[in-house]
Amino acid sequence: MAAPPDMEPSALSLELLPTDPLLLILSFLDYRDLMSCCCLSRRLNQLSSHDPLWKRHCKKYWLISEEEKRKRNQSWKAVFISTYSDLGRYIRYYATLKKAWDDLEKYLGQRCPRMIGSLKESVREEDLDAVEAQIGCKLPDDYRCSFRIHNGQKLVVPGLMGSMALSNHYRSEDLLDIDTAAGGFQQRLGLKQCLPLTFCIHTGLSQYMALESVEGRNKYEIFYQCPDQMARNPSAIDMFITGTSYLEWFTSYVNKVVTGDYPIIRDQIFRYVHDKECVATTGDITVSVSTSFLPELSSVHPPHYFFTYRIRIEMSKDALPEKACQLDSRYWRITNAKGDVDEVQGPGVVGEFPIISPGRVYEYSSCTTFSTTSGYMEGYYTFHCLYYKDKFFNVTIPRFHMVCPTFKVSTARMVSAGALLFILVETNHNEYAVDEDEDSTDTDEYEDRRRVLDIPAPPGRCPRHT
Repeated sequence: MAAPPDMEPSALSLELLPTDPLLLILSFLDYRDLMSCCCLSRRLNQLSSHDPLWKRHCKKYWLISEEEKRKRNQSWKAVFISTYSDLGRYIRYYATLKKAWDDLEKYLGQRCPRMIGSLKESVREEDLDAVEAQIGCKLPDDYRCSFRIHNGQKLVVPGLMGSMALSNHYRSEDLLDIDTAAGGFQQRLGLKQCLPLTFCIHTGLSQYMALESVEGRNKYEIFYQCPDQMARNPSAIDMFITGTSYLEWFTSYVNKVVTGDYPIIRDQIFRYVHDKECVATTGDITVSVSTSFLPELSSVHPPHYFFTYRIRIEMSKDALPEKACQLDSRYWRITNAKGDVDEVQGPGVVGEFPIISPGRVYEYSSCTTFSTTSGYMEGYYTFHCLYYKDKFFNVTIPRFHMVCPTFKVSTARMVSAGALLFILVETNHNEYAVDEDEDSTDTDEYEDRRRVLDIPAPPGRCPRHT
């Protein structure tokens, strides 16, 4: 039956709606929409100020704990607003970077406590603004955000950004504080408008971040510089790419540290990468391998890619005592990306003949080079039993691959290559041609390359394939 014409349905009033359903709806709103609701009506202003609504946003964006909130003696909404007034421009990055820093500090506090003492306190917004004015470039917000949490570290050893050690080569990279980074800002050709992020006091090695898209780089790309030794042009700088943004670069590094992918050795973070499938067990002995690329000893032109690998040899703790044995020799089969094979055989490893017994672990590091951007190694060790000295057996070394990171060729080289091609066409001869495919692991060439890269000469030579 139709309603009488004089009985119009009453308009639904916000004031008449029950509180609980409205609070549930408001709980799905982002902080911006929640703040807008405060301006719509008295009822929504009252509801959107409900403290539990802001607790979620404080935890999501600022990682504010209950304990910190109690110390501030403020409501959750007041905590959110006061934090936003200071760090609002970084709201996209803050929680991710703060968690990374917190995870890193917790992990290192348990395993490398002395490294925690090298971290610097946060900087202020005006400090970052002053650096931008000094270098004449804008800093990316994710970089600025990280330095609002920690201002890098002191120039100490070990460095926060990882170490690497061979018998005659050592590096340890520090995360630079903002003032030191600004002092190393580059305007020279080849590294124009690049800011150093890390520094090694032993080798002079740095990772740089491009603050502008110039000289073939993408804005905010992070890389190791690699002088082009064949271009005869000091501004010809090739690049080994390590990150596409500060956020991605820093958080991916921290993740590898706190998950144990990068091992802690002698209170330092070592940037060895272990493939969990790169393990081989022969009887009671297990061999596993981790690898690392060394940009400071590598070059794109000429093609010379330097890798180090760390071998772990372990006998099961459940093995019988009479299984104790000693390593006599090694055999390597080394294959580059072209399929070229090199075989190496020799006594011991790194000049040692380790004894392996139940539960014992032996580890060592060595290195190799390729003229191709990738390659792999495999082989075996020959052992003899200590209880039965005439009994010999081989232990498999699993195949492990080494791959050069993505790199970019210098734009200066590309210009030079264009001019060179013109000369070759005009003169119809190839006296300028260079063979870049020759594979070499000669140690004298290695020493010469160190001098070209301005790396201090080591006390000895790097053992290969040991």
